[in-house]
Amino acid sequence: MTSSSNPIEHSFELAAARCDDLTPIVYRRLFREHPEAQAMFRTDGSEPVKGAMLALTIEAILDFVGERSGRFRLIECEVSSHDAYGTSRELFLAFFAVIADSLREILGEQWSAEIDAAWHKALADIEAVVLQQTHLVDKRA
Repeated sequence: MTSSSNPIEHSFELAAARCDDLTPIVYRRLFREHPEAQAMFRTDGSEPVKGAMLALTIEAILDFVGERSGRFRLIECEVSSHDAYGTSRELFLAFFAVIADSLREILGEQWSAEIDAAWHKALADIEAVVLQQTHLVDKRA
C-alpha cells in the first residue's frame, strides 16, 4: 500500500492500519463530549446509520482536502438537512473535530506536526463553509 502525500488522507491510512472500524470510537467520543447528540439517534438500529454517516463524512473530508471532485459539497448540503433535524451548527462542526481527535488518539506518536497542521487548516476551512451556508440562509430569511 502506498502512502498518500496528503496529510489528512495519510492520517486515515495510518488509522486504518491500527483500527478496523472508526465508528464506535468516533461516536463514543461524540457522545462523551456532546451528550445532546446521543438523543438524535435511535437506541435500536442506529449502528448502520452511524457507520454510513461517518463514511460519507470521511469521503467529503477527503474530497474537500483533495481533488474537490464534488463529494465535498455534501458538507454544504448537510448543513441544511441537519438544521431540519435540529442539529446546531456548533454540533455539526464538532463532528469534524471529533473525527480528527479520534484519529489523533488512535495514531498516538504517529500524529505528526504536518498532520496536525493539515487538520487545523481543514477544520477552519470547513467552518468557513458552514458559516457561509449560515449567511446564505440568513439572507433568504
